[in-house]
Amino acid sequence: MMGCRIVVDRTACIACGVAPSICPDVFVLGQDTGRNRVVDRYSVETTRETSIGVVPEELCECVKQAVDMCPVGAIKIEAQDSKH
Repeated sequence: MMGCRIVVDRTACIACGVAPSICPDVFVLGQDTGRNRVVDRYSVETTRETSIGVVPEELCECVKQAVDMCPVGAIKIEAQDSKH
């Protein structure tokens, strides 16, 4: 199982709450800035500007829905095995 790597651009985020409402197992509005971030369980790195996480394959579909519904395109997803 591959899973997904998520990158949240917290500077672009408008804290509308769409991602946490669609996929609460993965996203939360952070107490630091009030903007979206990956929950601690799946977080790899969180700063004021960016939140990066890796989630198991079974959560990738709800993450994709959150990506599609984000009104400012602040969430990106890629396969964990992506080569850069």
